[in-house]
Amino acid sequence: MNVTEQARELVDRLAQLTRIETPSLDAAASGRIADLLAAWWRAAGAQVRTVCTDAGTSVIADVAGDGAPLMLVGHSDTVWPAGTLQAQVPWVDDGEVVRGPGVYDMKSGLLIMLAAAERVRGRRHRAFRAIVVCDEEVGSPTTTGLLRECAVDVRAAIGFESPHPDGALKVGRRGSTRVRLSVSGRASHAALDPEGGISAIDELVDQLHALRVIVSDPGLPSEVLCNVGTIRGGGRANVVPAEAEAEIGLRFVEPECESRVLAAIRALRPRRDGASLRIEVLSHRPAWRASTADEDLLNEISRAADGVGQRITGRPAAGAGDTNLLGSLGLPTVDGFGARGGGAHAVDEHIVIASLVERVALLEALLIVD
Repeated sequence: MNVTEQARELVDRLAQLTRIETPSLDAAASGRIADLLAAWWRAAGAQVRTVCTDAGTSVIADVAGDGAPLMLVGHSDTVWPAGTLQAQVPWVDDGEVVRGPGVYDMKSGLLIMLAAAERVRGRRHRAFRAIVVCDEEVGSPTTTGLLRECAVDVRAAIGFESPHPDGALKVGRRGSTRVRLSVSGRASHAALDPEGGISAIDELVDQLHALRVIVSDPGLPSEVLCNVGTIRGGGRANVVPAEAEAEIGLRFVEPECESRVLAAIRALRPRRDGASLRIEVLSHRPAWRASTADEDLLNEISRAADGVGQRITGRPAAGAGDTNLLGSLGLPTVDGFGARGGGAHAVDEHIVIASLVERVALLEALLIVD
């Protein structure tokens, strides 16, 4: 099969995956794409099992070979609601670039794993294990344990999320934690009985100020990114609000800072008598700071790239993903093995078709044993 034929086959398959719209937590849609992926992996010679949770269906494909397995990590869910394909992000293939919901993040990455598996079949190659989880975009709430299980006996992990814009791999990622602060107060008439009420909104404002003090502490070892993403509460201007809540996104460079900030948040207490505060961690991806083992894996990939006329570099990334967990466990890890493109989570989401073929060739070279 020449390069053009291979590219067309990959794009045709990508169209099949994209047309199965898979918003996070849509279990039925997740089951449909898992069935297709499982069939493709079985045809490629893998031993396949599926794991169902309330969030959807994950696929684990084991391919026998030399040595401890290399773990290939991806996800099938996207941030796009059903109907996006017929509305703001239609499928477009102009021969050089493909556009559509989830093509960059990260259905093209799923095809790179699969196509390389097909190309090494019948040749001497490393053992590898592909895992495609169903709920990564919402923090992998039902699949974190599965990722840990699948990582027990592997030698290293490669994530197939999108790379840096220049194609560089991601070695190290900021930690990402979502926290909900919920306040309960007491309702009363704002004019007739203002002292009888306890304003949940006022309490929440004070708690958010306290949070800003925590994350901006100059004594912290590294920068913390903090975004108050949503605020809800109250109902009428003449009623002292009894309930209020905010959802906050936090990003950390390294584990020590992450641990200190989260401990300080958990230690927050109500400022008003009679108010109550509930702190919930909605999702948590630990900070992954690149290790020597990660750099060694990057160098191994770089040498494989040299053999197929490519050049590979790597550097840390701001966004978080499932490789945060794997890298933080001390497993040699890199991410960003997906296709080049852009527009993750945006209406201009796209990939460069040629990069699909390049990444397949690179993974093939990495898997083959001379």
